[in-house]
Amino acid sequence: MKMKSRARAWWPLIALGILALLAPARAAGQTGAQAPTPQKLPARVTMDEAIRLALQHNHSLQAARTLVLQNRAEEITANLRPNPVALVDEQYLPLFTPSSFTRDYVNQNAVFDAGLSYLIERGKKRQHRLAAAKDQTAETAATVTDDERILTSEVAQQFIAALLAKADLDLAQQDLKSFQQTVDISEDQYKAGSMSEGDLLKIKLQLLQFQMDVSSARLARVQALASLRQLMGFDSVPENYEVEGDLTYQSVHLNLDDLKMLALRTRPDLRAAQLGIQAARSQYSLAQANGKRDLGVTFTYNHLTGINTGSLFFNIDIPIFDRNQGEIARTRYAITQSQELSSEQASLALTDVENAYESLRTSDQVVKLYQSGYLKQSEDSRNISQYAYQRGAASLLDYLDAERTYRGTEFAYRQALANYMISLEQLRQAVGTRSLP
Repeated sequence: MKMKSRARAWWPLIALGILALLAPARAAGQTGAQAPTPQKLPARVTMDEAIRLALQHNHSLQAARTLVLQNRAEEITANLRPNPVALVDEQYLPLFTPSSFTRDYVNQNAVFDAGLSYLIERGKKRQHRLAAAKDQTAETAATVTDDERILTSEVAQQFIAALLAKADLDLAQQDLKSFQQTVDISEDQYKAGSMSEGDLLKIKLQLLQFQMDVSSARLARVQALASLRQLMGFDSVPENYEVEGDLTYQSVHLNLDDLKMLALRTRPDLRAAQLGIQAARSQYSLAQANGKRDLGVTFTYNHLTGINTGSLFFNIDIPIFDRNQGEIARTRYAITQSQELSSEQASLALTDVENAYESLRTSDQVVKLYQSGYLKQSEDSRNISQYAYQRGAASLLDYLDAERTYRGTEFAYRQALANYMISLEQLRQAVGTRSLP
């Protein structure tokens, strides 16, 4: 018996020891299961990735999308039926003569009524409310889709601006490095006595322009990346992210009439305008339904002088003055307004397509002009002047002028490439799709 009692005494201690050993492992397992896996942010972003991140994380777009959810919640409200109303009243209670408050008095002299009242909506008001709410949701959804179209174009154009800033910075750094070699050679020539001090100062002063170009390009790059990050969502990329891609030229052959027809089919703002007409018609039908007078039905149970009875009441407004005439007239005019706005929106869409198409054609011609030989000529002119100057066969002014011309031509060519790519994005925005025919 003593052995058994000692064993029972040890069991609690053994159990506590096992729990103590298992508790850290269990806690570690729970911690490992609950710890969220940190999401790795992309350090280099392509244009397609930038658009995807913007559509997922842009706060303005996310706020606009909640409007669709709000409209869907309003559909629930629109489809609700009226609540019944409970009626209870007690009369002739001897509140000021409590001694008369007996069971017989309450049964024979007091009056009790209990009833239920319900409003019967006529004219299919609930169905019209629900239809109007659904049409409003459809219009809002199309408007949000148009917000996505506009945001996509803004991100693409800002991405191109970031590529341009990156290309300008690379060119400015290359030019600075190249001209620094010229400055070093000129200093050697000055020390050897083959160059005057005035010419050396002119070259050094020209170096300042190259340094300013690098500083300006670096600032433009920082600003372009910051603006792009704002559109994508500030927390969607790290602070030191980079854009991946180059300024490229790809000639496209498009037909203006085909683009206009495509815009009329695909642009979500046109779809929203057309749905706005349907929503206005739904509001007009609802206004007509609201002009119908509703029927109130009440049934009450009555207890009077020991007798139990029932009463049935009906009430309805007599539409002599208020027949909802003003709201019916207003919604009728709203239909006309929506139709005019839809026609105007179609005209704006066609105008956008034509302007973007002509802008793309002009940008295409400018890029082809640079590629036809002006780029090569400016580079050859700079190289020849540099070679001749370093060997004393050309003046300093001729060399500096050739250098400025080359630098300006290269910057202008990169700007022309960016303008062409931006014009192409503007055409995609005008058409309403990124897939051009």
